[in-house]
Amino acid sequence: MTRSIQKGVRRLYARKGSAPLALITGGSSGMGKVYAEQLAGCGCDVLLVSNQKELLSSCESQLSARYGVQLYSYYCDLTDVHAPQALFDYCQSLQLQVDILINNAGMFFFKELDYQRDNKRINAILKLHIDSITHACLLFGEQMKARGYGYILNVSSMTASLPVPGLTLYSATKAYLKSFSSSYYFEMRPYGVGVTVVCPAAVATPLYNIKEFWMKWGLRTGVINSPQWLVKRALTGLFRKRKIVRPGLLNYLVPALIHLFPNALVSYLWKKIK
Repeated sequence: MTRSIQKGVRRLYARKGSAPLALITGGSSGMGKVYAEQLAGCGCDVLLVSNQKELLSSCESQLSARYGVQLYSYYCDLTDVHAPQALFDYCQSLQLQVDILINNAGMFFFKELDYQRDNKRINAILKLHIDSITHACLLFGEQMKARGYGYILNVSSMTASLPVPGLTLYSATKAYLKSFSSSYYFEMRPYGVGVTVVCPAAVATPLYNIKEFWMKWGLRTGVINSPQWLVKRALTGLFRKRKIVRPGLLNYLVPALIHLFPNALVSYLWKKIK
């Protein structure tokens, strides 16, 4: 736990007069669970949102017992067009004031697009990465604006700067998140609300479905970062109200290197990989 995170939570506590509440989507596993652990460890109450019902229940119990903070859980599929409003209404019904909104939920696949075969996944990733996060930011952001304080963290990716085959929709939707968050940062800044977008490189979570051998190799060599490492940097940037957090040297080296690749080389590599 960094001092910046602890200080940020203490400032929120002083401003609100009670424990701040963090809403974390995709909060039952991977990076979402680590966000919940680090914030709960600083005294934040936490609302976990996930479509993994069993994991959601066990995660709520574990965190509540370990940190002694108030835990809430909300089961929903954020690819549903009505999900953001339903989540907002749930918070309103329980009079929950969301002080930290972390839009962490995401999906990933690496393959050539085929409309007939992949139509369901295409719609899901567009709704999850674009529609759901945009509406959540606006719904909860309006309340933060009215109060004069709050924090929003959107999880993008290093691939937002890397439009490459196989990651066509993933990189495009993450680019949208980066652009939206950067503009929304300036809109919300005069009202005391911080908006931060984090663009991690590879992280050791189940999202990418990497084989265990390569996961361990990536962690040893630094090609893949641990969720704990990434989350600390993201939350530190959030409480410092940074616009963009690009954790790690790879975030600067890899995009610059790949942009030097001629189109013919990219086409050749894609033919070999797919």
